[in-house]
Amino acid sequence: RKRQRYVEKDGKCNVQHGNVRETYRYLTDIFTTLVDLKWRFSLLVFILAYAVTWLFFGLIWWFIAYCRGDLDHLEDHAWTPCVNNLNGFIFALLFSIERDVLLLLQAILGSMVNAFMVGCMFVKISQPNKRAETLVFSSHAVVSLRDDRLCLMFRVGDLRDSHIVEASIRAKLIKSKQTQEGEVIPLDQTHEIDERSPFWDVSRHQLEKDDFEIVVILEGMVEATG
Repeated sequence: RKRQRYVEKDGKCNVQHGNVRETYRYLTDIFTTLVDLKWRFSLLVFILAYAVTWLFFGLIWWFIAYCRGDLDHLEDHAWTPCVNNLNGFIFALLFSIERDVLLLLQAILGSMVNAFMVGCMFVKISQPNKRAETLVFSSHAVVSLRDDRLCLMFRVGDLRDSHIVEASIRAKLIKSKQTQEGEVIPLDQTHEIDERSPFWDVSRHQLEKDDFEIVVILEGMVEATG
């Protein structure tokens, strides 16, 4: 039988919200709401946005023809209409679509090109390797006593007056290692089951019988985009 997992193997979390009240609050942050929608709903909103726009401008063209009296002089060849061959709302809608589609495609393509180029320029300007030029490390690391314990110590300084928010430093020793079984591990990082491990008192038979899962979280920021 298929197990009910908390986190799927593709990283998708299976937590679902139930009995949610005050759903109107989603509209206060409409941008995030649209981003969180599934693809089919996003495409539906995308199509409806343009369809409503076409309907709106088609109604405007029909209203102009109606107020000007073009609809009352359809058979009068001496009458000069505002828009030729506009005989009703359907014709006004088609006129709106024909008039706006090319402009709409041009606007969408231009917006995509502008967003792409501006995004590339912004990423190039804000790359973190430039910010790292004003971060300096001490020339030497020392081992000294601190609180009666030997500690590896070095200093990091920021030359700028602005602060780095939520800064954290973790130092890891990375070296190759050969296990007793003869396996060579070029980058050794082990997780030993000791007294602090939740598996310390769990037998093999209990592991096969218990219902649990292990969630491994990998966090990081892509350097090129932040």
